[in-house]
Amino acid sequence: MIRYLTRPAILFLGAITIGCSSSDNSDGVIPPDDPDNESVTYTANIRPIIQSNCTSCHGNPPTQNAPMSLTTLQQVRSAVQSRNLLGRINSTTNPMPPDGRLPVSARNAIQAWVDAGFPE
Repeated sequence: MIRYLTRPAILFLGAITIGCSSSDNSDGVIPPDDPDNESVTYTANIRPIIQSNCTSCHGNPPTQNAPMSLTTLQQVRSAVQSRNLLGRINSTTNPMPPDGRLPVSARNAIQAWVDAGFPE
């Protein structure tokens, strides 16, 4: 009898352990609900996201028919302010990058950076 009760208990504890050990912060970006969120900066947080996901097309010069470069803080800021960068990275129908949306934590970090006034 104990043997039959032990198996479900072990499976249940294993499932809880696996579920609790995963994290949505795998790309190292500070999520917006982090208490230290005001420390999101272009240099520390946003530039690595852009370099990893955008500059293969939005480099200097842009390739693959990309309309602008995203290699500097000013260019990224301008893209947010006048080229709907936030709309494109959050789009489910026409996302940037075109091979799939950025992770939620990256999109949230970019939004937090914008909300904080584009700190360098």
